[in-house]
Order: sequence, then structure tokens, then C-alpha cells
Amino acid sequence: MRWHKKKLRVVNSTRGTLVGESIRVAETGLTRIVGLLGEQELPPGDGLLIVPSQGVHTVGMQFAIDVIFLDGQWNVIAVKRDLRPFRMTRVHWKAAAVLELRSGSLDSSRTLVGDTLEFSRAEKVSGI
Repeated sequence: MRWHKKKLRVVNSTRGTLVGESIRVAETGLTRIVGLLGEQELPPGDGLLIVPSQGVHTVGMQFAIDVIFLDGQWNVIAVKRDLRPFRMTRVHWKAAAVLELRSGSLDSSRTLVGDTLEFSRAEKVSGI
């Protein structure tokens, strides 16, 4: 599968909190459909930005996720905490993208509807 090569760092600029530091981008038809299927778990700081998207499912997944729905200006327009496997979100017609994160990420970053997220290229940390 062809994943977008760069990974993104996501900060909640409204609250000054880190949302994710190794976010993959699914922007092709195949990567958007497959999403996180086949993953055993989602490590802390990892996630998947699906562009475009207005809703997601967890059919076939093995773990719960937190979901952030974003408009075209990266404003949070809806959230779904702890979406368990074999569930679906409703369609959010105003969403431009969806960010899937490890369950608990919404609470740890204090992300709420109305917040704004900022995306930047994740910097590689040199090995020790």
C-alpha cells in the first residue's frame, strides 16, 4: 500500500497541546478505504489523517480510536471518543478531513469542538 511518505506533527493551537507526533496521511482511494485496517494497535502519538473524509468506520479493526472531524481550515467540528471496533460514525457533511488517533488522545490533548489544529512536518529524531 502506498502511504504518504511524510508524517505530520499535530498541535492543538487553541490549547497549546500536542495531539500527535507521527501522523500518516491517507489521501489516495486505497489508503482512505483501508485506513488502519490490519494494524494491531496504534502507538501513542501515531494516527491517520484521512483527506478527504466525512465519516469513518472501524469494521475489521482490533482496537478503539478517537476521531476528530475537521473543516477546511482545520477547525474541529465534531469528535468521537473511544469508537470501538465494528462501529461507524455518522456522516459530517461539513467535514473536509478526519483524524484517527489512539483512544484517549482527545482527553490527553484536551481537544474539543471549536479548537483549531496545526499540522507541520514531523522532524526525525536522531538515534542514540
